[in-house]
Amino acid sequence: MGDHAPDAPEQAQPRAHLTGISRTAEEQAAWLEAGRLLFAAECRFFFAAQRIDQLPPATGTEVAFAGRSNVGKSSLVNALTGRRALARMSAQPGRTKQLNFFDLGGRLTLVDMPGYGYAQAARAVKEDWQGLMFEYLRGRPNLQRVVLLLDARIEVKESDLAAMGLFDRAAVPYQLVLTKADSVKPPALARKQEAVGQLARKHPAAMMELITTSSETGLGIAELRAALVGLADPGS
Repeated sequence: MGDHAPDAPEQAQPRAHLTGISRTAEEQAAWLEAGRLLFAAECRFFFAAQRIDQLPPATGTEVAFAGRSNVGKSSLVNALTGRRALARMSAQPGRTKQLNFFDLGGRLTLVDMPGYGYAQAARAVKEDWQGLMFEYLRGRPNLQRVVLLLDARIEVKESDLAAMGLFDRAAVPYQLVLTKADSVKPPALARKQEAVGQLARKHPAAMMELITTSSETGLGIAELRAALVGLADPGS
């Protein structure tokens, strides 16, 4: 597409982080390796729920992935876990309204939330999704974080802001992640990172660290894996 950038020198490559914790080279390497090992474990689908009374028992730490329809959520989950079809991509965005649960090596549960903001989705589907989402967010004691995906190619939508408001009201910490960064030229991407960073500072439940990713090139995948390590059960 026309917004693709040509190969750039190393110093012009997009950054995986807008802000981050200062680490030595050794600490950074160990942090990334811990993330690699966590997501190298077997990841398997084990449950789906369409209503709040269908949720599985609240055992183990859960991390949920949310975003607008077609933001690249399935691609990102597949890239994180190294599986091509773990999270299936719907041919009808906005139609799936269930929560899908995946067990990651017995240490972390990944929850694939329904996409939101699809204009052609039936009103009932959107209303059901919003109700299920908020009930899950505010009532799930083992939900430790939401990973909220934003498309790096387009402006933040009203539906994204509404979702951030839901997370704030539910008091669930959420990590902002830009997707599809390979389709944005470095100057435009830098502006997008800055704008989203400023947006995060306005929301009490938003984490300040922004991770920029591409499921196509692998940008930011290792950093996002590592960012979730601290939430995982230690394991044996």
